[in-house]
Amino acid sequence: MTKFSLVRRSFSPRVVTACAFATALLTMPIAAQAQTLGYAAMQPQFYPQDQAYSQGYASEAPQAADEDAVLPDRLRRQIVSFDRNEPAGTIVIDTANTYLYYVLGNGRALRYGVGVGREGFTWSGVQSVSRKAEWPDWHPPAEMIARQPYLPRFVAGGPGNPLGARAMYLGSSEYRIHGTNDPTTIGKFVSSGCIRLTNEDVTDLFSRVSVGAKVVVLPKNAPLMARGGDPVRRRPVVTTLHSGRQALNISASSVD
Repeated sequence: MTKFSLVRRSFSPRVVTACAFATALLTMPIAAQAQTLGYAAMQPQFYPQDQAYSQGYASEAPQAADEDAVLPDRLRRQIVSFDRNEPAGTIVIDTANTYLYYVLGNGRALRYGVGVGREGFTWSGVQSVSRKAEWPDWHPPAEMIARQPYLPRFVAGGPGNPLGARAMYLGSSEYRIHGTNDPTTIGKFVSSGCIRLTNEDVTDLFSRVSVGAKVVVLPKNAPLMARGGDPVRRRPVVTTLHSGRQALNISASSVD
């Protein structure tokens, strides 16, 4: 009898109620527990910069909703007359005036605004597209790292990558035609020799260009080769100096 009465006391109504309440809490979702106990459930906070860090970018340049909106009219993609004798599919870089022409044939070309090499880094010559890549990784060349030791040795492809959305590699050189995460640099002399377009424009060009396409990069003081473009651009006028030698008068706008 003694043992039986002790067992009955251990299961008193108060203990049974407490056990039932604890069991209910353990099976209840955390948010519901908080509400039951009188606390407001805390909502997780998300900050946009966290996504950039989680993708491996220290910072991610904001992308314009419409990159054309940040470009002056002359740098926006447009079809123009073109009188240079190059076959359709050729790319011609007008370094002096920061234009890239994709030759359509029949006297026409698709013109894009570009950023080109800064002072001391412009170049000229003929190359061909040896490779194409979407959202390419960036491996700064040794020469660039020697000049700027603080640069990373590798940046994975993505919105924070300085090569932008697409890249077309030129021969075996270190030069590329590529996009950019900073469309405000289009129309300027800013790069170490690469040709950059907005991500919208480089994606359009990428879809047209084939591997093996010829790329002609004109020197900074090259004469105008396209018609129907800027009215301020004129072919250089030949004048005679007192010594009998000839000189080219080139407007400042085609040199800067």
